[in-house]
Amino acid sequence: MTAIDIEALAARLDDAARHATATPQLEQAISLEQAYAIQRLSIERRLRRGERRIGIKMGFTSRAKMVQMGVSDMIWGRLTSSMLVDDGGAIGIGDYVHPRVEPEVAFLVGRPLAGAVTAPQALAAIDAVAPALEIIDSRYEDFRFSLTDVVADNSSSSGFVVGPWRSPATDLDNLGLVLDFDGRPQAFGSTAAILGHPLRSLVAAARVVAEAGESLQPGDIVLAGGATAACALRPGIHVSLEVASLGRCGFHVEG
Repeated sequence: MTAIDIEALAARLDDAARHATATPQLEQAISLEQAYAIQRLSIERRLRRGERRIGIKMGFTSRAKMVQMGVSDMIWGRLTSSMLVDDGGAIGIGDYVHPRVEPEVAFLVGRPLAGAVTAPQALAAIDAVAPALEIIDSRYEDFRFSLTDVVADNSSSSGFVVGPWRSPATDLDNLGLVLDFDGRPQAFGSTAAILGHPLRSLVAAARVVAEAGESLQPGDIVLAGGATAACALRPGIHVSLEVASLGRCGFHVEG
């Protein structure tokens, strides 16, 4: 695939996300390296429009999901300022194609972090942790896509909500959580579903950004990965997440 092809695919996926219009699955077979190149170029278009890079999200952080998708490593995407939704705020259902939500844990980076690090080293670079919700949205028609399609589409990341920040010393091991719509539970889970412990996802985040020639900087947010299966959103509901020891966060979905 030539560079101009990659640019064209980046523009196509950026336009699909910006205008909330479904696009066909990518016709060409592309490598994972090319998929990340498309993702990077797509995000660069957003940055040129005035958005800011504010962190990354990790995906495929459950072993079962890796097996299902036939991969041996996680995927990741980039977070920008326009994707951040205020805790207690609202999103419009018409701004997405196939919106779903996943419960997460968020890390707030306090010191530069990149490369091969240990869990204690990763934790030492963190200023705070929080409950979080990620809004994922594949832009592909009929929700049909391959692994490389997903990666090119910014690993389906579209928005996120972060709850109150807590001390980084908060024990994240096996914290129970409940995701509900209008007070009705939709999913139950544990932070242990994120690679056995969310801190392992942070270690992986330091590695993958370094492989891309980047780093995590103070103020960046890292979403550790979904703790349950994603739940489809619909207009008129209030989405809420409660994580033991971390607290609550939520948002409204407007029609």
